[in-house]
Amino acid sequence: MSSREDGIMIILSSPSGAGKTTITKLLSDSENYTISVSHTTRKPRENEVNAKDYFFVDEEEFKLLVQNDEFLEHARVFNNFYGTTKTPVINSLEKGKNVIFDIDWQGTKQIKEKNLKYKLITFFILPPSKKVLFERLSNRDMKDKLIAEERMRQFGKDVLHWVDYDYVVINDDLNSCYKEVNKIIKSEINNTSNTYNVDIIKKHVNQLID
Repeated sequence: MSSREDGIMIILSSPSGAGKTTITKLLSDSENYTISVSHTTRKPRENEVNAKDYFFVDEEEFKLLVQNDEFLEHARVFNNFYGTTKTPVINSLEKGKNVIFDIDWQGTKQIKEKNLKYKLITFFILPPSKKVLFERLSNRDMKDKLIAEERMRQFGKDVLHWVDYDYVVINDDLNSCYKEVNKIIKSEINNTSNTYNVDIIKKHVNQLID
């Protein structure tokens, strides 16, 4: 059982390109949440910094961490490995710091199955449309349409995992999406009601997969 002094865990997941990483950073900057920095075997994107955005490691080092049971969760995504090491997360939570995770549905499932003593709030971020998502992916990945198309093919599978999350938020406008996520977190922390409407989300998902 978590104590009142412990921090809480906040997970943000989304199909690739829907905006979870940007929203994670906004929440960290505004609310001083500690971002859990994942290990990954993928190559850094332009402007990404080692130990800030990710710990960039090779596959051999990653597999050694798995072998030594260092990860709270880990998964293979688009032919690269990603994982969250346990010790920094637990240390932060024990010090009363709220920890925010930018991970996919596979990692979320693993963390939920661990039934840790800390309060957990999970969010799934959706794009307003597939057209907008493709535009975002094309811009982000240096206009490489092959990469964008690969991620779009995966989108149809990823979006179905929205049902496994406490809340789903549509990222039509970045600032509005951030404010909505933040408002829901505050309502959970303070045990107050919020205006979350799952029926709106169901309709939106149906439009996305139609």
